[in-house]
This record gives sequence, structure tokens and C-alpha cells, in this order.
Amino acid sequence: MRLDKYLSNAGIGSRKDVKNIISSGRVTVNGTPVRDSGFHITESDDVVCDNNAVSHHEFCYLMMNKPRGVITATEDASQKTVMDLLPAGMPNGLSPVGRLDIDTVGLLLITNDGVLAHRLISPRSHVKKVYYVKTDGALSAADVDAFASSITLKDGTRLLPAALSIDENDDHAGYVTISEGKYHQIKRMFAARNNRVVYLKRISMGPLSLDESLPEGGFRELTDDEVTLLKEI
Repeated sequence: MRLDKYLSNAGIGSRKDVKNIISSGRVTVNGTPVRDSGFHITESDDVVCDNNAVSHHEFCYLMMNKPRGVITATEDASQKTVMDLLPAGMPNGLSPVGRLDIDTVGLLLITNDGVLAHRLISPRSHVKKVYYVKTDGALSAADVDAFASSITLKDGTRLLPAALSIDENDDHAGYVTISEGKYHQIKRMFAARNNRVVYLKRISMGPLSLDESLPEGGFRELTDDEVTLLKEI
């Protein structure tokens, strides 16, 4: 791999940034200064930048607690995106896995592992996603039964069976588990029951659960165990 690509993927900076860093003599490979951005290195080489060892991982996996008011996209000319919440110098090729509405908060996976991302959002995978929801109208046992038997949306689309459990302390709140991801699905499911969603938060996706210590807009790298569990799907 080229040295500049290695450093860029490791989050040192953009390709342009790392070219300048390399040409200024701030990088060594196996103890020897290297000023050639195109210098090829292997996984066994020791790379040091500004006296700090640089570790490289082929892929990056981030968990974000998505806040309200930002869209789930890599870029947008007029609206703030989830990618705008990440600092400069992140690895190349990162993008969100699936989409959360602009006013939906909670668990969002961001990665440059395209194979895993495709598997997680593929309709054939039926990856379960759990949401905490608050509604304008009270929830009932009839709603629970309707979700379990399969909701038919107002446009005639029949969904796969889903699970709804009502919060025992608040009949205007509950948890919904779905295994597909149609456009505005949760909101449309409740609309089909003549109810309206006023708050929606994704709390899990497959084996991955939201780290509740993350503030809205915060993120962290997945642990090795979390990555392993996702790859077992």
C-alpha cells in the first residue's frame, strides 16, 4: 500500500495533508525517514508520524448517537449531515449504514466496510432493529395484535410481522421491533393505526446496542467484540 494512502486511512489527515506531512520528513518507516508519498509499505512495517506509532486497520466502524436536525447522508448542499459531525482526518470512504429520519435519534452505524453495510441493510437479511417510540395517542392491546399479525400501510403495502410492547409506566410509549426498513416505516405503521409518532429513537440493530453513555451527536469506534458480532449476521 502507498504510504500516503496508509496514513490517510489511519486518520492522520486527507491525502493532500499527508503528502505535505511526508514531504516535510515527519514520517519514518522502520526507523528511516521517508519523503516519498508513493513509497510502498506492508503490514509488517513500523510507521511513525511525529514520533507516534501509526496503526492501520483495513476498515473503520463507528457507532453514533444520531441527534435530531441532521440528515443521514454523506453530503448535502443545504442541510447538515451526520458526516459533518465527525472530525477532520477520519478514514476515507465512511458512510452511514441505512437511514434515520431527520427527527429520529439513536443508533447509527458508520463504516467504510461496504460488504458488511450491504448485508446489514439488505432486505434478505431481515436484521432486527428496535426502536423506542412515543405516540400522540395511547397504545392498546389491539395495536400489539395488529403489529404482530402484519400492518398494512395506507398505500396498501403489507409489512412483515413486527413486535410492539407497551411501556408499563406510559401507554403513550413503547418498543417496536422490525426486520425490514421501508421509508418512514415506523411512522407509517402508527399512521395506519390512526396514531402519530412524536418521538423515535433506535436503540439496537442486530446484535449492536446503542451505548447510552454517548451524548446525541457523539460517536465512538466499535469494540472488536461488537465488530465480530456484526460480521456473524
